[in-house]
Amino acid sequence: MTVISTHKDVHALTLTFVAEFDASVERVWQVWQDPRQLERWWGPPTWPATFERHEFEVGGQCRYYMTGPEGDKARGWWTITAIDAPNRLEFENGFADDDGEPDKTMDSMRIAVTFEPLGGKTRMTSVTTFVSTKQLEQLMEMGMEEGMGQAMGQIDEVLASMAP
Repeated sequence: MTVISTHKDVHALTLTFVAEFDASVERVWQVWQDPRQLERWWGPPTWPATFERHEFEVGGQCRYYMTGPEGDKARGWWTITAIDAPNRLEFENGFADDDGEPDKTMDSMRIAVTFEPLGGKTRMTSVTTFVSTKQLEQLMEMGMEEGMGQAMGQIDEVLASMAP
């Protein structure tokens, strides 16, 4: 599996994933930049994602849904807050309503992803920051840690199967 470590820090309100890939930083960056590649790994294997909107620029809006094994849909959104291609990506992430717009009844979280070269390979570090201990605990109970680990575990296949 590509994920080499996961760390939940209740005091800092963060969940950190570190993954390594046998590909260049530029190539790993593409699995975020290209919505068709992103769809192949963003959701866990049994909840694949479909991006209906993917504006990959600062201030850009992304709207997606994940489809479960029974056909039910879980919707989400991003607002991209920073891009330093191909080194860093930051975005606000949250749950969406049935129309795909941010669900105002739920707090969002912030995600910062960094990409570091390792001699032809790439280390990708993703840090999710929560607004409260309650939010962190709720998302852990919903399976976020396991789901994100499974999702990131699909990136190697995307890197191998899709041309840059």
